[in-house]
Amino acid sequence: MKWVVVIILTVLTVNVFSQAERKFVRRGNRQFDDKKFQEAEIQYRKALEKSPGSAAADYNLGNALYRQNQFDAAAKRYNELSGKEKEGQLISSDYYNLGNALYKSGKYKECIDAYKNALRKTPGDMDAKHNLQLAMKKLEMEKQKNKENQQNKQDKQDNKKDDNKDNKKDDKQQQNQNKEDQQSDEKKGQQQDKQNMNGQISAQDAERILQALENEEKHVLKKVQEHQKQVRKVPVDKNW
Repeated sequence: MKWVVVIILTVLTVNVFSQAERKFVRRGNRQFDDKKFQEAEIQYRKALEKSPGSAAADYNLGNALYRQNQFDAAAKRYNELSGKEKEGQLISSDYYNLGNALYKSGKYKECIDAYKNALRKTPGDMDAKHNLQLAMKKLEMEKQKNKENQQNKQDKQDNKKDDNKDNKKDDKQQQNQNKEDQQSDEKKGQQQDKQNMNGQISAQDAERILQALENEEKHVLKKVQEHQKQVRKVPVDKNW
């Protein structure tokens, strides 16, 4: 008898929680239809508090997050749902919405897998096919862009290496030029010093030169005097 009572109470409790969960889901749906996505999110979360396994509340919560541009959070919700077995086409929609959320997040490789899974569940889903093609094009464009960026990065590194080589070469040339200029200046200085040394006389040499000049002057004067003594005056006739 006790077991029967327990079972009845359990069933009643489940029914109460189930009714509360459906009530919050309905409220959330009305908010969602009115484009009040944040309020809808709150209602769906309340539904999940009453019934954590509610597929409808879980799925709609992902939609509400998606509408608020919380694509990563929505993708996480859809991804969790996609791993659960549910009735009808709900699992296909999970994969489709997961693909959309991943697409918006720029995760093209992951969203391609999601669209493919959606098509495995519903092969005739034209929206999934269209989005799959878009995602594949985006992925190809992203690969090409990454390739170009990598090439540009490599070109910049190569150019930088070449510039460094040129700068080192210029520095070396400048150093050599400076060294040559220094050597030339030193050589000129040595030559100038040599010329100065050659043009400079000592005090003793100066004294000898002055003495020689004085002696030469006396000798010349003596010769002049001797010559004057030998000269005879020519007589001048008187005028009458």
